[in-house]
Amino acid sequence: MKKDIKFPPVTGIKLAIAKEVINGHDEWNVYIINLNLIEVNTVIITAKGYGVIQGETKKTSVLRHMIQEIGPESMAKIEPIDPALFTLNNEYWVSYYILDQIFDKKFIFTEGSMDPSNITFIPELGLEGVIHR
Repeated sequence: MKKDIKFPPVTGIKLAIAKEVINGHDEWNVYIINLNLIEVNTVIITAKGYGVIQGETKKTSVLRHMIQEIGPESMAKIEPIDPALFTLNNEYWVSYYILDQIFDKKFIFTEGSMDPSNITFIPELGLEGVIHR
């Protein structure tokens, strides 16, 4: 059972939503960044959005992603994200292994977190965006 599995605190993993300009168009993507000095593997990510828009409750589909391995001090693109979803809470549940130990953390980009005042340069990506620790 899940309650019997020990989940140590997650360190060295960040999520970011960052903007790339491709052919003159802004493209927003979600990235996972591994700052650890060891690879992480069997990375499973579920993504969903939820919230209220103009008084109406909205939910997106749940998407699942799997990344076999993210090397030490490197990153991987998870998915593109439509800026229209920035008005929702965007939740990413990340599970992964380091050696034989499983780690698990929920990252939530809350409604309004993509406000232009929160956008900064993300050195690991070389892009502008919002980082979640």
